This record gives sequence, structure tokens and C-alpha cells, in this order.
Amino acid sequence: MSAILAVILALIPQAPWDIAKQAAGKATTGKLETQINKRLLTESRKNQCSFKTDTDVLDKGCDKKLRNLAGALIDAKKRLNAAKVQNFKFEVSGHTDTSGSASHNKDLSQKRAAVIVKELGARGVPQNEIVAVGKGSDEPLVKPDNTPAKKAKNRRYEIRVRL
Repeated sequence: MSAILAVILALIPQAPWDIAKQAAGKATTGKLETQINKRLLTESRKNQCSFKTDTDVLDKGCDKKLRNLAGALIDAKKRLNAAKVQNFKFEVSGHTDTSGSASHNKDLSQKRAAVIVKELGARGVPQNEIVAVGKGSDEPLVKPDNTPAKKAKNRRYEIRVRL
């Protein structure tokens, strides 16, 4: 019976002001998401940690960078909470250069993203609000990555919020 009632209520047209209010809320939320993602991308590019070759083991000297990233996520969370945005997740995407097989790179990038998630959790970002995604070499910053410098640019992680 409640399923039928839900269908009937869904078919009843909304008042114009409700539709306008929803549209304004989505526009505001979209603008906030864009602003936050711009900052998170900037912070993740400024605060890249290196990994030992072909592993998910962080090189030394990453603590300050990881603290900076955690601070950026905590600030972003405060902004989202102040705007009453719920059900968001921070996404850490791992990326590799084109060396090696696609499946190996996808697996390695997933493991590296998971390490960053773990490290951010250890610095105060709730781990249930962060997901790790391995992209492998699917989304390069530079093509072709045929020099050591270009390969280094493609080996990275990026952080964004998903609403």
C-alpha cells in the first residue's frame, strides 16, 4: 500500500516554488563542489608524495605534505557541512605512467590511492568519507609520456569531492 502511495505522490506536480528551490539548491551545491574540487586538486598537485618504484611504499619526507592534504580535506568538509551538504565522499584517485601492463598499473594505482586514504585517515580525515580509486594510466596529464619528466607527471594522485 505504501508503495502505491509513493507512486501517486511522485506523480503529483510540485509547487513551482519547490521546483525553483530545488534548482537553486543544486546550482549552489554545484558551485560549491567546483570551488572545493579546484582547491583539492591544487593541494593534491602541490603535495605529491613519491612512492618507491613499482610499490605502494611511500618515500620518506611525506608527512608535511600529507598533513597539508588532510587539512584541505577537513576544511572542505567544514564548508560542505556549513552548506548542509550530505552524502559526499572524498575520492583519492591513483594514476600511473604507461610503463608496464594496463592491469598491473590499475592494481598499483589502486594500492597507492589506498595508502593515501589510510594516511589521511591517520591525520584526522574519517576513513568512511574517503574512497580510493585506481585509474592506472587511463587519464594521463601528458601524452605521450616518453621521457622521465613526462612519466613523473603522470604518476600522481588527485583528490576531489563527489556529491
